[in-house]
Amino acid sequence: MLLDGKVAIVTGAASGIGFGTAKRFLQEGAKAAICDMRREAIDEAVAQLSKFGTVCGFVANVADRAQCDALARQVADAYGRIDILINNAGITRDAQFYKMKDEDFYKVIEVNLFGTYNMSKAVVPYMMEQRYGKIVSASSIACIKGNFGQSNYAASKAAIMSFTRSLGRELGKYGINVNAVAPGFIRTPMTDAIPPDIMQQKIASIPLRRTGEVADIAAAYAFLASDQASFINATTLIVDGGMH
Repeated sequence: MLLDGKVAIVTGAASGIGFGTAKRFLQEGAKAAICDMRREAIDEAVAQLSKFGTVCGFVANVADRAQCDALARQVADAYGRIDILINNAGITRDAQFYKMKDEDFYKVIEVNLFGTYNMSKAVVPYMMEQRYGKIVSASSIACIKGNFGQSNYAASKAAIMSFTRSLGRELGKYGINVNAVAPGFIRTPMTDAIPPDIMQQKIASIPLRRTGEVADIAAAYAFLASDQASFINATTLIVDGGMH
């Protein structure tokens, strides 16, 4: 019960890593507020997660600052505090750079980077007042080693890594830890569409000779959000099986 009694917001939690993280947090004793863009997906996620603990769902676009502020206010009103923010929401719009549309570059930056900024900005006043908080954001191994066709995504995740370093230095004196997780190649429903030969090439590049699982990233989030990581601040935990 690493997170017993804590109140956590997890963005992008209707599926994939966000859903797995919310599940792990509930199993660790936290109360979870999950958000995503689609009402149907959030309602389904809440229905599945409710058997593990106290969970509520919200429809919110993290790229919209007003919606982020409203989400934080509703969670604080409902539970009396906000202990943990997991900035998991993110998108990809892959293309080789010379073919990439301007709007696809801007959109990835808007959701991934500005979304992290917006949600952090929304919860920090509550954390400062209670002099306690954990902010953990999703970076990516792509910002360290680069990924073909992902100049927009890699740029957004590198910015999140640097944002984490600076914000952690600023907020540490308020009892707020700010960290990030940089996943490597993680098996999700999206990766199931990868051709077998390409999948084998990916696995061969990982020293552990397997893909990462959603549970691997959820465990990293849970650790950094817990008091076991109370002296870890302003850093990025790489979870990639050694491929970087």
